[in-house]
Amino acid sequence: MYTWFLLSILLTISLAAPTSKAACSRATLAAASDAYISAQTAGSLTPLSPVVAPNWTYTENNKSIDPAKGVLVKSLKIDHRRTIYDLVQCATYSEVISVSGPYVIGTQIRHNADGKVVLIDSVASTTGSWLFNAAKTLEYVKQEKWEPIPKEKQDKREVIQAAGDAYMSMWASETAHLEVPWGTPCVRLEGSAYTGSGRPDDSCQPGIPSNHSQADNINRRYVIDEEMGSVSILCLWQHMMNAADSHEFRLENGKLRYVHTMTECGGRPCRL
Repeated sequence: MYTWFLLSILLTISLAAPTSKAACSRATLAAASDAYISAQTAGSLTPLSPVVAPNWTYTENNKSIDPAKGVLVKSLKIDHRRTIYDLVQCATYSEVISVSGPYVIGTQIRHNADGKVVLIDSVASTTGSWLFNAAKTLEYVKQEKWEPIPKEKQDKREVIQAAGDAYMSMWASETAHLEVPWGTPCVRLEGSAYTGSGRPDDSCQPGIPSNHSQADNINRRYVIDEEMGSVSILCLWQHMMNAADSHEFRLENGKLRYVHTMTECGGRPCRL
């Protein structure tokens, strides 16, 4: 099943690869991301009609489903939304919090060469998901500063992705943690658990795996924004009930500054 899922995602991403910078402008990506938020707020697919391709696909928690049967048609009051833009892959990632929902959602949106949306790929965490508490998550998110990084200080997209991949590989590799560019301060928001206290020595390293013989985190899909120093990675989290997982990383000056995670375990309470 997972081989089929990986092949379908890779095929979709390859079809979504842009051939025209005009079609993949930031304005095009922003319009589609705004339409997605409008759809989620209304609980209706109608706002998406102008931006989606005829054969677009909706994936929720690593399963391709009818969008009319997913969280997308639940009207949610959006308390927080932050979007990053990948002009190379013609894609966006949005972090969305609805306290009343309650939901914390991570959504990648991918476009074809004409700028139309071909894939909306969401991890939708809610009650029972790993360390879930939308109100606490919102509280911590509001404390952070995610601002554009000046051009001369931006890391290359390969560096940003490598940092995220090294972190994601710590569960299956004894040496991956040595490749993570740990920063200080650095804070991790794992569900609603926060490693930061506002101190200059805050660290993302508490709780990193000591058992490196676990299953790897596979089926990784990326959205990379150099201006924000950020990479979104959606994946299959094998060592926790084959969960659907979203990790987002922000680098500043080449070092890890923020890690945000959400993990959904197929409608069952998550457990290690």
